[in-house]
Amino acid sequence: MTQIDFYTHVQDKQLFACKLSAKALAQGLRILVLAQDEDAAASMDQMLWRVPPTGFLPHCRARDPLAEVTPVIVDCDPGELTHDQLLLNLGSERPAFFSRFQRLIEIVTTDEADCRAARERFRFYRDRGYDIRSHDMSQSGKAAS
Repeated sequence: MTQIDFYTHVQDKQLFACKLSAKALAQGLRILVLAQDEDAAASMDQMLWRVPPTGFLPHCRARDPLAEVTPVIVDCDPGELTHDQLLLNLGSERPAFFSRFQRLIEIVTTDEADCRAARERFRFYRDRGYDIRSHDMSQSGKAAS
């Protein structure tokens, strides 16, 4: 069954996703970063070129010819899924295919609309028996885990 983690009170969703992606990549995991829309996917793609500042996260879009061998995929429409390890959801909707993944991470900001959508996703997962872990990131000293 998919392991689900909610990271709440995140100040910058994309920056946090970059940090989580870097940690996951260091653990040898493959990541699909699912963006809300094309603009958000393009923005995330650009951010991954800059964050972390002392490293590089090899990434591409889902339809890139190298997607099969690239550890981080960033897109709003993943097309054919090339792995099943980690799904980072940056959108407001529940990904229809989340249960194919070993782990799902939901990142929630302090924005009220984002919180409301996250509560709906949380209830959906909980009502179907998924074990959900919550991580409150409002404490400034906490690192991405």
